[in-house]
Amino acid sequence: MDVIVLAGGFGTRLRPWTDSRAKPLLPLLDKTLLERVLEAVPADMIDRVVVAAGYGIEEMEAYFTGASLPYEAVLSVEEEALGTGGAVALARPHLTGDGPVLVLNGDLVSSVDVAALAAHHDATGATATLSLWEVEDPSRFGVCELDDAGFIRRFQEKPEPGTEFSNLINAGCYLIERDVLSGLASEPHSMEREVFPGIAEAGEMAGLVFTGYFVDAGTPDSFIEAAQVCIANGRYGSGQVTDDSWLGDGSHCEGAVSGSAIGAASNVGADASLTDCVVLDGANIGAGATLHRCLVGEGADVAAGAELSDTIVGHHAHVE
Repeated sequence: MDVIVLAGGFGTRLRPWTDSRAKPLLPLLDKTLLERVLEAVPADMIDRVVVAAGYGIEEMEAYFTGASLPYEAVLSVEEEALGTGGAVALARPHLTGDGPVLVLNGDLVSSVDVAALAAHHDATGATATLSLWEVEDPSRFGVCELDDAGFIRRFQEKPEPGTEFSNLINAGCYLIERDVLSGLASEPHSMEREVFPGIAEAGEMAGLVFTGYFVDAGTPDSFIEAAQVCIANGRYGSGQVTDDSWLGDGSHCEGAVSGSAIGAASNVGADASLTDCVVLDGANIGAGATLHRCLVGEGADVAAGAELSDTIVGHHAHVE
């Protein structure tokens, strides 16, 4: 199938990391965030990946040219913010297959079973099929009602506590038939708010609940959580795990790390303490430094004895 990855955002919540780096190319252990998103799809189910993006285009083009990926990857470039609907419409000329198209949110690291989603889509004959995730508090999300036959009947946007008719949310991964895509307008609009409700009202939208893990890696806290999820579920092909932390190839650690990811060729000095941190390749954490819930960029240097909490250190920055 063709896969569209919606990655049009600027990554403002991860600045300064994203001031000089496209968010889809940020490392999450030993792969990029984009590759982690696509790991949810069995490689033999992918014909082509279309990345809908509006920022870091030259960097991503260079990456696709040099990377050894198990699928063809092309860019669909947004000159303006188009919303999810407009971005999918803009990507249409890059689609090559003839079956349903899989659309993925470019921030999501999850255990969604795409093969099961495709089987449910075929079995129900639906026009669109959404992956669904159960949450405790649905008031921050748009929820949907799923019937016994596996069809979504209606949506409810950010319900007040106690008024929700469901606690199932759209998990940012869905299959959609090409005849729907052909009717999408090219101007900015939302798939979730303007396209899906009509499909559901027509009785043609299916849904499938999955379990496991579901992380939107678009914020500092959730980026750390995504790294921890990858560590806990063995989503790495190099480096090693000690207790609950991952140490990339060539890294050196003389301190104490917990719930953290330490990039390749990075150094953690003697008596340094890192809790719930992500440190990218080539960074140096000085002796006796204490870091809690921090993101440390590539080649950055944190001085000995520094104390940081809930901080993003830019690439190649120096912190006293």
